[in-house]
Amino acid sequence: MTGFSARPDLRLILRVDGAACLVMGAGLATLASPLGALTDMPPAFLRATGLLLVPIATIILAIASRSRIPARGVALIVAGNTAWVVASLALPLLGLIQPNALGWMLLLGQAAAVAGLAGLEQAHRPGRRTRMSEA
Repeated sequence: MTGFSARPDLRLILRVDGAACLVMGAGLATLASPLGALTDMPPAFLRATGLLLVPIATIILAIASRSRIPARGVALIVAGNTAWVVASLALPLLGLIQPNALGWMLLLGQAAAVAGLAGLEQAHRPGRRTRMSEA
């Protein structure tokens, strides 16, 4: 009987991250005006954010498709995701955008999802030493 690992592999995590970036980017770019009306966030900000996510998704998916996933590439993705989470919280806290309650829910929800992906990517990063490998 073969064992089953419930732990997702890095390639799958990166593909999910890249796909999420594409979906979110397309949604924000194409639905900026109605989303802006619902969230009290500027449509231009939402559209620009969506358009920014498309090349980010392309980079993440390109790294995921490599036969050997480079540790530096994963470190760059983790750093980018971390910066995204910080920016998602800092922009409204600094008053640069003023979302309503629904806007805050959108910001906090996507920040939590991105933080979770960054944590998984960091935990599965190539070359990362684990406690078991240190023993």
